[in-house]
Amino acid sequence: MKLNELIHLSDPLVLASQSPRRQQLLRQIGLDFVVQPAELAEEDLAAHLAPEDYAMHLALEKARCVSEVRADSSIVLGADTIVVVDDLVLNKPSDVDDAKRMLRLLSGRSHRVITAVALVQGDKSRVRQRITTVHFRTLSDEEIAAYCAGGSPLDKAGAYGIQDDYGAVFVEHIEGCYYTIVGLPLELLYEMLKEFSREH
Repeated sequence: MKLNELIHLSDPLVLASQSPRRQQLLRQIGLDFVVQPAELAEEDLAAHLAPEDYAMHLALEKARCVSEVRADSSIVLGADTIVVVDDLVLNKPSDVDDAKRMLRLLSGRSHRVITAVALVQGDKSRVRQRITTVHFRTLSDEEIAAYCAGGSPLDKAGAYGIQDDYGAVFVEHIEGCYYTIVGLPLELLYEMLKEFSREH
């Protein structure tokens, strides 16, 4: 049985993201969905907000952006992941040098990963978040250079992916939800989708 059927989700689900990791996670739990990325200049939006509010604002704006151009009853899923260290928000690095800077900043320290999840269907919306603390071991310059040379950090908040073969060895331990770090807290999404289905 598909998860859509289990939670009686009769309306189409639209992922407002081109993230291959989020698509993989939705497939992992057996959700049917279509992809329609939101076209937003993320760095220009609400940079003055606190990190938690910033992530939720972006997730909701992504979902609303796609929902407004669809002429059906789709439930649009928007998500945003940020890395926070010393109250500094780390989004995706602009280039390899920026990725190296971020990894040096995270090396040997703890940081927070915030992933916000938004659902929008017409005038109805929900937005929530999960926060996970990640503890990095101390990284050598050689390790950072080797990881960045492969190009993997360039499309990830904080310049690393815990799900990567190499990025995984940077992490000593975590406190919280693993899927929050990957980019989509699945338990949270499941509960939110159940709420939407019950309201019909």
